[in-house]
Amino acid sequence: MAPSGDILLLLPVIAALVTPGSCSGCEPVCLPLLAGLMAAHAVVSLLIIAAVFVCACPRHRPTQEHDKIYINMPGRG
Repeated sequence: MAPSGDILLLLPVIAALVTPGSCSGCEPVCLPLLAGLMAAHAVVSLLIIAAVFVCACPRHRPTQEHDKIYINMPGRG
């Protein structure tokens, strides 16, 4: 699956391939709508990245007690 940045680079190529009269009954997308869709896509992508980051972070584990000295543990004394 291609990242969204690659799709944005292909838009001029796709626009050049489409002939002006080939679309019947559809109107062009206005610039504010296109900008809003791109902003919404960016926000959703950041939310997904944040959720994956939160789920992938290791949980806080209690640290080992290295400052205590035990009699039967020769490596810690």
